[in-house]
Amino acid sequence: MFHFMLFTIPNRWTMLLQMVHKSDMSFPPLKNDLIIRAAFGEVVERVPVWIMRQAGRYLPEFREERKKHDFFTICQTPELACEVTLQPIRRFDFDAAIIFSDILVIPQALGMEVLMKPGVGPVFPEPLVHPSDLSKLDTNVDVRTKLNYVYEAITLTRHKLEGKVPLIGFTGAPYTLMGYMIEGGGSKTMSKAKKWLYAEREASHKLLKLLTKVIIAYLIEQVSLNRMRI
Repeated sequence: MFHFMLFTIPNRWTMLLQMVHKSDMSFPPLKNDLIIRAAFGEVVERVPVWIMRQAGRYLPEFREERKKHDFFTICQTPELACEVTLQPIRRFDFDAAIIFSDILVIPQALGMEVLMKPGVGPVFPEPLVHPSDLSKLDTNVDVRTKLNYVYEAITLTRHKLEGKVPLIGFTGAPYTLMGYMIEGGGSKTMSKAKKWLYAEREASHKLLKLLTKVIIAYLIEQVSLNRMRI
């Protein structure tokens, strides 16, 4: 499950959406606000269009970038993340761009190693196995520092978009991230993570609370710095 910028933290989101909707003179004027108006529940002239995994391997230009750089290098290099974000916008008349990143930047910020293996997907060489493994996580992580490359990529991309369309950000939901961190990668059953929920209840609550705290800080920072349209 993903949390997109428009649909996260309901109790606080009205205020944050108002911040996002305000004009920001430091960025080029927005020419297409269709998806923002739709998100506010306004009647719009047509349904706005954007696609999950909008930037990805279906694009030959993205595949060329992947020949030169590994996945997380692209995520962690603002110029590369920006370029890949813009590739589908150059080809198609989408109503929004989606910043090129990954939900697993959160576990990385907490101190876990994540590799993207071809044909396999994300792999955690040292997943969480026992509750004692939680001590390895950086519980006081400063997302402004650890994930600054995401914020830099967002700022650069907003300028490069030249106001053509808004920019969408996202993150993973707490249990989704917990699942990856315990399973060691993708899983159809999440059997290890589910076992934690009933066998290691205290540790599960601790981990989910930590992830929730970091996720909220991650998203609010993007909005509070006025770097996102949505």
